[in-house]
Amino acid sequence: MTSPDLTVANNDKLAKLFPSVVTETLDADGNPTRSIDFDLLRQELSDHVVEGPQERYQLDWPGKRAAAFAANAPIAKTLRPVHDESVDFDTTKNLFIEGDNLEALKLLQESYLGKIKLVYIDPPYNTGNDFVYEDDFAESTLEYLLKSSQIDADGARLVANPESNGRFHSDWLSMIYPRLKLARTLLSPDGLFVASIDSHETHNLRKLCDEVFGERNFVAEAIVVASPRGRQSDSFLAGVHDTLLIYARDRAAAVVGGRPLEVDQRDEFKLNDPELGPYRLLGLRQRGTASKRSDRPEMYFPFYVAPNGETISLEPQPGWSKVLPRKADGTDGRWAWGKERCSKLNHLLVARWIERRNEFDIFQKDALFREGSERQRKFKTLWDSKGFDNQNGTQETKAILEGDFMSYPKPVALMREICLLGAPDGGTIVDLFAGSGTTAQAVLETSAADGKSRQFILVQLDEELPDNSPARNAGYRTIAEVSRDRVRRAGRQLVEDAGLVAGGYDIGFRALRVDTTNMADVLRTPDEVDQQTLAGLETSVKLDRTGEDLLFQVLLDWGLELSMPIVVEQTDGHEVFVVDDGALIACFDAGVTPELVRAIAKREPLRAVFRDSGFDSDAARINAEQIFREVSPATDVKAI
Repeated sequence: MTSPDLTVANNDKLAKLFPSVVTETLDADGNPTRSIDFDLLRQELSDHVVEGPQERYQLDWPGKRAAAFAANAPIAKTLRPVHDESVDFDTTKNLFIEGDNLEALKLLQESYLGKIKLVYIDPPYNTGNDFVYEDDFAESTLEYLLKSSQIDADGARLVANPESNGRFHSDWLSMIYPRLKLARTLLSPDGLFVASIDSHETHNLRKLCDEVFGERNFVAEAIVVASPRGRQSDSFLAGVHDTLLIYARDRAAAVVGGRPLEVDQRDEFKLNDPELGPYRLLGLRQRGTASKRSDRPEMYFPFYVAPNGETISLEPQPGWSKVLPRKADGTDGRWAWGKERCSKLNHLLVARWIERRNEFDIFQKDALFREGSERQRKFKTLWDSKGFDNQNGTQETKAILEGDFMSYPKPVALMREICLLGAPDGGTIVDLFAGSGTTAQAVLETSAADGKSRQFILVQLDEELPDNSPARNAGYRTIAEVSRDRVRRAGRQLVEDAGLVAGGYDIGFRALRVDTTNMADVLRTPDEVDQQTLAGLETSVKLDRTGEDLLFQVLLDWGLELSMPIVVEQTDGHEVFVVDDGALIACFDAGVTPELVRAIAKREPLRAVFRDSGFDSDAARINAEQIFREVSPATDVKAI
């Protein structure tokens, strides 16, 4: 009876934009109530670390504000294509990114915002022997931009995190926090986030995910029996399991897959209906001690069944049998459906005469196919298949790489299940800690098995392998090299096993590398420039960068997917890149002529881009814009 509470409405809007700022406080009567953490909100909207602690219910640690700042701070980086490391570069939809996953996440924001179906992470487990990323972002945006545009050959990307470190948990949380925040923004509305973790940080990671994704978007915590024989190194009890934490971007819209039915389960659907297809009968009467009439009285009502059992009604009919949801012990139970649903779906209800009880009972037709797809069974919170043993992952990787190069990688069987859970109908799957590349192999195999279109984006730090390690002795320099080779071999193996039907498989990937921006630093104060240095500032592009390097920076800047098909053509003697049949046409050569510009304009691309220094003069560049206005006015034209 009042006008809308605008404060509540505004809080709802903020909660959708920034779920991490939603917290819990006490109202005037001492009751818990939802509120907005304005300190955290200030941090989300600020370009520097914001101070101002306040007592509240939350997970907190030293360095949290700097970590939140790290998620929002811009970087002067780009992704450069690496043809020699790629497979089917021009046509594949898969990506392999080498570099810091925090930087990769920032670079992917525009191109993949809200497009990723599943984000999976298997981060360092923080056992006291692992390394964590050293992210030092507690400076201003300007300082960060200046720092992040440089590559410091002596700067350590990974630092040891022993348990003796006073910031043991804090360092790990500071590492994972900004990565979670950015991963969430990539998820589609129906997308899932899945993390593998062990007991050292399960409790902290779950609280952190509650904050980033919103506690209401928690889906499940599942146990994976990863070491059936037990890890003897664990104190007191031999650890046999890892944990899967599963969150939705939006639980109300989430699409969570299940496992295909086993043969014996499919055999239950023996009956057939001309419209429904194969089906089975499930009792409509609820069983069990929790299914009492007193629990749901509105679901206790009679059916009326014709003498021949072929017609069921909710209204009394002369001479028809009255059927109530009584249990075998004579107590009152209830139906699984309410009266309205029973009336609406009456065509799915069946009456069967039960000889031993000398009465009719009501059943529902449960179809094998729903909306064109075969039924699945729900995943359970205990994953205890033999295939999930980490030893299997080690042996699989050893066999495919022909060497013992990785320690305890995830088994393919486990990752295939996660693909079915998070991307049951296809979509793009991101793995931010690619490791041995198991996720890519699982994506390829799962898609080949069910025919659904899935793509992968793997990110792996260019972490150098130890000297004299088996992998280093075999010729691999970094973990990323091992991972890429595993993906190549897995793709070839899949094609060999499939034979003739493998023609439609996408087993390739575009290799990309996080690098400094392609643009040269030409910003100078007048007193820093003399006649000799002026000539070196004519071009705004670094001398070692190619046209393809510039193309991928343009794709990122324009928010286009990096997997779009690319064709390289020669037009009027110039190299021209055609992306996705005209979504973008680019030429970064020098000496751009009006004839070349007109030839590109006649193709009416959605976007066209040139190199600013490719024009002989400002007049030539302005003339090019005029040509597009005349020939293809809808084209968005830019010069870099």
